[in-house]
Amino acid sequence: MFVMVNLAPGSPIEQKLQQMRFGGVGQTTTDTSSNNGAVSQEVVEALKKQYGFDKPLHVRYVIWLKNLATLDFGESFTYEEPVIDVVMSKLPVSIQFGLVSFIMSYLICIPLGVIKAVKAGTKFDAASSFILSALYSIPPFMLGILLLVYFAGGTFVDWFPIGDLVSDYYDDLGFFGKISDRVWHFVLPLIAYMVGQFTVLTLLMRNSMLDVISQDYVRTARAKGLSDKMVYYKHALRNALIPIVTGFGHFLSLFFAGSLLIERIFNLDGIGLLGYQSLLERDYNVIMGLFFIQTVLMFLGNLISDILYTVVDPRIDFS
Repeated sequence: MFVMVNLAPGSPIEQKLQQMRFGGVGQTTTDTSSNNGAVSQEVVEALKKQYGFDKPLHVRYVIWLKNLATLDFGESFTYEEPVIDVVMSKLPVSIQFGLVSFIMSYLICIPLGVIKAVKAGTKFDAASSFILSALYSIPPFMLGILLLVYFAGGTFVDWFPIGDLVSDYYDDLGFFGKISDRVWHFVLPLIAYMVGQFTVLTLLMRNSMLDVISQDYVRTARAKGLSDKMVYYKHALRNALIPIVTGFGHFLSLFFAGSLLIERIFNLDGIGLLGYQSLLERDYNVIMGLFFIQTVLMFLGNLISDILYTVVDPRIDFS
């Protein structure tokens, strides 16, 4: 990853030289090998030293690993601040949407999936499956645009704001006013965030529950005269949750994943937008910082999933 990022065309030096040539206007990433005549070699060498490109690639990699040991990701070329400070400044937006969408998805999808499994083959099951499949077929960014057009003062009603996390007068509001304002701004982007995983989780829960309730021990429980609620929610649900638990550990990475297109559409300054802008501007330190943090979170997420397996089903023993 380090090699790919550092060998990508349009390095920070090339972009800086382009800015110098065009008076700081525009940031194109074309080859500048034939355009450096207007900039002296001393300036080019100074830029290389400033961005650390005066050293060979393998030396830069060793330095990066050494700094990584102390969680020093370097300084952002764009923001001219430590990478960790830049990431922390964007993190609250992604955490809010990641956490709320994660909780709401599981709170709604698990009961809905269980009900669909219990009512499998009925009109409710068919109608809800059709609606969920239709929602899943809409790309989240397209759904976001449609929501803005229909509900945010486009051609139809003006029920929700067109973007941003809070209103301009947010600081003047009281405690409950601030909560209400945030919820008001949350509705449309949250729907766009949730729609994809909502369908997948619901259908996964339904199919897992169907597999469990067809097993012999469930039929035995019914034969003993236990009520349907006792059979489904005490005996079947726990085993049906095992495939769902796989995704529990991934909630950590949700905080950093963000959604570039949704954040662009709703003007949310989160991690997704930061990663996209860093790629465009070849802000290598931010790119590598985000990559490292997300890799660590994915590793921790997988570890949490393994631990949750043993909680849901004590028969699982990794020893």
